[in-house]
Order: sequence, then C-alpha cells, then structure tokens
Amino acid sequence: MKNTVLFVLAALVLFACNEQQKLDYPVTKKGDVKDTYFGVEVADPYRWLEDDHSEETAEWVKAENKVTYSYLNQIPYREELKERLSSIWNYEKVGAPFKEGDWTYFYKNDGLQNQYVVYRFKTGEDASTAEVFLDPNTFAEDGTTSLDALSFSENGKIAAYSISEGGSDWRKVIIINTDTKEQMGDTLVDVKFSGISWKGDEGFFYSSYDKPEGSELSAKTDQHKLYYHKLGTTQNEDELVFGGTPEEKHRYVGGGVTDDNRYLVITASVSTSGNKLFIKDLTQPNSKLITVIGTDESDTYVIDNVGTKLYLVTNLNAPNQRVVTTDVSNPTSENWVDFIPETENVLSPSTGCGYFFAEYMIDAVSKVFQYDYDGNMIREVELPGVGSVSGFGAKKKATEMYYTFTNYITPGSIYQYDFETGESELYRKPAIDFNPNDFESKQVFYTSKDGTKIPMIITYKKGTELNGKNPTILYGYGGFNVSLTPSFSVTNAVWLEQGGVYAVANLRGGGEYGKKWHDAGTKMQKQNVFDDFIAAAEYLIAENYTSSNYLAIRGGSNGGLLVGAVMTQRPDLMKVALPAVGVLDMLRYHTFTAGAGWAYDYGTAEDSKEMFEYLKGYSPVHNVKAGVEYPATLLTTGDHDDRVVPAHSFKFAAELQAKQAGDNPVLIRIETDAGHGAGTPVSKTIEQYADIYGFTLWNMGIKSLTE
Repeated sequence: MKNTVLFVLAALVLFACNEQQKLDYPVTKKGDVKDTYFGVEVADPYRWLEDDHSEETAEWVKAENKVTYSYLNQIPYREELKERLSSIWNYEKVGAPFKEGDWTYFYKNDGLQNQYVVYRFKTGEDASTAEVFLDPNTFAEDGTTSLDALSFSENGKIAAYSISEGGSDWRKVIIINTDTKEQMGDTLVDVKFSGISWKGDEGFFYSSYDKPEGSELSAKTDQHKLYYHKLGTTQNEDELVFGGTPEEKHRYVGGGVTDDNRYLVITASVSTSGNKLFIKDLTQPNSKLITVIGTDESDTYVIDNVGTKLYLVTNLNAPNQRVVTTDVSNPTSENWVDFIPETENVLSPSTGCGYFFAEYMIDAVSKVFQYDYDGNMIREVELPGVGSVSGFGAKKKATEMYYTFTNYITPGSIYQYDFETGESELYRKPAIDFNPNDFESKQVFYTSKDGTKIPMIITYKKGTELNGKNPTILYGYGGFNVSLTPSFSVTNAVWLEQGGVYAVANLRGGGEYGKKWHDAGTKMQKQNVFDDFIAAAEYLIAENYTSSNYLAIRGGSNGGLLVGAVMTQRPDLMKVALPAVGVLDMLRYHTFTAGAGWAYDYGTAEDSKEMFEYLKGYSPVHNVKAGVEYPATLLTTGDHDDRVVPAHSFKFAAELQAKQAGDNPVLIRIETDAGHGAGTPVSKTIEQYADIYGFTLWNMGIKSLTE
C-alpha cells in the first residue's frame, strides 16, 4: 500500500455490515452479588470476572478472544494496515546522548526492534565506535520484558536498571558493573512505582509496597515505602527510610538525591494530586527529616539547590505554578521568595548547564525562556515551529544540552542547544517514510455545554473535503492534570494517510490551563469532562469534518472512562467506540491495586451518599441499558494490567454484549503478557493498531483500501 490511499465507500454506509450475522458471544454467567451503599442495593452480576486467578475467568478470556479474532480476521485490509504500520515504523530512532563517567550513552532502535537498545562509546571518541550496553530484546524471546529506569552512580562505574515483565508495574532492579557489564549482588524484587536515585557511589533509594495478599495484579496496595539499598548487602537488609506507619498511610512515596549529594528529598502523597515534602541532610549522620510542607494542599517539589538554598516548583497559591527559593534552615512556605513568578500560562521548569529553562504551555503549545540562577531572564528560546518540546534538562556542569521538538505532523527531531548563544542546531532528524507537507494541523476553540471555551487540534490531509464523510478519530483524556500537547505518532500517521481526520480535544480535568482547569473536571464536576468531549464531537459534525456514521471516539485509562461514559450517555453520537484499558467500574475502582490514590479526581462511592450517587450516575458498567443500540465497540486491555485491572473492561464488555440492541458488534481484545501500555513490544503494538483501525474503518462502511 502506498502513501496516498483513498477510501472506497460502500453505497449503504448505514448498513455497512449488513451481511454479517449477529455475533454469537460467549455466555457470561451472572452471579447474585450485591453491595449496599447508603441503603441502596447495587447488583454486581459479573463480580466473578475480577478473579484473575480463576480458571473460569481464563476460559472466558479465551472465548472472548476467539470471537474477537474471528471477527477481525474477516476484514480484508487488516493485513494491509499491518504491513503499512510495519513499513512506516521501520526507521532508525535515536535518542539524545548523555554522559555518565567515561562514557557517552544513547538509546537506539533500528526500526522494528521490540525494545530500544542502550549503546555507548568512550567520550571523546567517534559515535561510530559505539557498543551495545544493554539490549532489552534479549531479556525475553517474545520481547515482553522491557527496560524501565536506568540510573548511574556518581562516578558512572555502577548502574542500576529496572525491568518490567509482561507489562506489569512490578519491577525487578538489577545492578551491574559498567566496565564489565557483569551483575553485582542480588536482583531486587517487588519494586513498584519507583525511581532509582543514587547516594554517591554507595547505594541508592527506591520505593515499593509490601507484596499484597492474593493476586499481585489486582490486590490493593496502599502503603508505599522508601528504602535505601547499600551496595554489597541483600535486599532484606535494606533500610526503611520513610513510610510504613499504620496511622499515616501514603500511597505514593518518592525519594531523590540532589545533584551535589547533600540532600535527600522525599515526597509523600495519598492521592495523585498534592504532596507533603521533606528534606534530609545526608552529610550529617542520623539527621532528622526537615518538613518543607506538612500537608498535601499543593504539588511542590525541589528542582535544585545551591548549598542550603532550595529552588522549589509549586502550585501553592499559584495554580499555574511558580518557582520559589527558600533556605533549608527555615524552608516553610511563609519564607518562600518568588524566583520565577506565576503567569497566566502553565509553567513546567527544568535545569541544566547552569541555567533554568521555563517552559510555558500556551493553548497546549510550548514556549521556553532561559534564566540564570539569579533569576534574570536571558532570552526566549527560538523553537523550530509550533508544537511541543521536551528535554532542556542536563546536569548542572554539563556542557551540552539537547531538546526534542514535535507536533502532530512532525516526527520528533532532536536539536542541540547552545546555552551561551541561544542557537539551536538540528542534531538528528528521523528518516521516516512520511511527508509532513501533505498534512495540516489546525487549532480551533469550541463551546462546551456550560459556555466554556475548549481548544482542539484537528489534523488531516491537505485538500480534504469537508463533506461529513471523513473517517474521524476524536481522542481525549481529561483527568489527573495531564496535558495533551501536540506530538507525532507513527500510528496516527497511518490513520492520516488513509484520509482519516485525527482530532484531540484539551478537556477540563487536564492540566492545559493549570490547577483550576484540572479541578474543574474532578469529583462532582467530572461531568464537565464528558460534556466537553460531547461538544467536541458535535463541533466536528457541525463543521462537516465528519458525521456520526464516520466518527470514532478513543481514549485510554482515564480516557477509557471518558469513552465509556460518553458512549453510554450519547450512543447516537458516534459509530465506533474504542475504550482502552479503561476505568469503567466507578463504584469499585478504588479497591484494586493503587486505585484508591485516584480519589482526588474521582471521589469514592464510600465518601458520601451524594458522591456515590454521582459516580453511579456515570459509571459505564452501571449505565448500560437493555434495548439501546450502542456503537460498534472494541475494548482493549492487557491481562497483566495491574494499574487499571482488566476486570473493568471484562465487566463492561459483558454488560454491553448482554444488552446491546441492533447488530453493532461489541468485542473485547485482551492482549496476553501485556499491561497498561508502557514497554509493550513494537510487534504487539503494530498488531493492535491494525486491529483497531481495521475494526473502525470496517464499521464505518469502508470495504477496501485502494490506490
């Protein structure tokens, strides 16, 4: 298949699959489990699907996958999509170099390797002499074991890296001698939601939970702890540094050492928003923790220090964030002094090469300003275009800095930044079989139900006729202060090549306009997020980009909840629904793994009768109604997803299949040896998107792809 591909539309689009018989779904038994919330009885007939150790659940998964793949196999151009995805994906991808000890390291993927490989060469020598340092593709034959964190000791002689097996959030940490690449000591196990932060060359800090009773993939984990591992000792000798007191549980605890090895900085949270902040002087034996912030009313962290002077990033009394300074001797908020004050735009700062870099998000696109350590603004960094940047981070004494620029039609290109002159020089541009000049991205602002203006970026092939017949994917997230900024995706490129429209709405609940924007989509205001997404779909239809018969909605995790809620509230609005690894049972989400930590955004059914009723009012699992014609639906999840457990998707699929009216298919695609998404092998990703796009186009009435 070539780059320029047109759709051949069936004459009767409304009945695109009219030759298909109604699917014969597996029989999903119903139990009689009921829960009572504030005197209200709620049935949970598919509770048994929560048991991931059950042979009965395993058989149900096999039966569902059999139906799903039988359906997908009939799509004539599914293999064609897979071939094009493989072809466009097959280009060399190289990360920015970074120095550790005597070596310069970089990540590289030759094209279709399942995992990126870490290479290195002696600093000062030519990069052509690079050797393989770590190859995660050798960790497992099927590529399902991935490299997560990689961290080096101060002198670069020792490295610790964590791996994920089968997509799980549980990690193992392996320590190696960087000269010989030989393992040192034992492998640390049962590590979760953790960085690796070295204290000089002696050892490192990491975080984890006690291994839960029952299933490690679904059982609740709500007591996070910070440990110190000293080289040459066993894991059971590791020092508990913070956490573990029953009277004060923290679901997320992190520890990081400042660049000068002087301080350990500890963050502690009960939810995904808000944290306490402590600091410990590592130069003083048995020093006590110093409290910087003792409540979780803000998100605050240490970005750097000069001696006892701390530089903090905070949204305390600054919803769009600011940088402040304070002294370790008296670090509490009443002593803070503005260093980079809050502005009307959201700030995301970084440091490197002796400077601060203030990245601002202005209507979801980036602007960057350079500051010195006295707070003087040096310059605005001239970026290559309108889009998103990442990088602008390095060690304080580093002499080289790099950043990556991208947008929806520009593959990520690496630039070397001269921090003395402010000039950017292209360092590496990917040689990908995709021509950005054939496409365009347009930002629009539309009005949501309550009058709020919402930004959306729409990307499509130049010359696309706005006739209401363009297959369109509307993507959203809307939660957890996450900002959807423009970035290139190989999978999206293939969709655009087919003449598809790709639209991303920056919904409330995200972080695009700071803390107020986030809070406007949380708890009792969560419906705002769904209304924003519905209004985005209505805008695309009103402006003739598409119509309901050619519209698909897609989102993952919290975005999977978004899709589930919108398709049950407005099933008439879209032809296809694609909820991925979604949070779909809002009455029980907090009972699995670290789900209780999401309560800042959602609230829980146990908080109050009002909160329970609100959650039940939009919970996708509880709002599927018999006799309603729901859109063609393809749920995707992984059997090793221990962040949003697959039972959410299992139960939603069972409800939809039991109650669906009409012939629109309801399928669930359950990936084996896969988790929430991170570290998924390239081969599995290609297969998954070929299935998603094939399912979407087939149900929009596209019978073939042709030149």
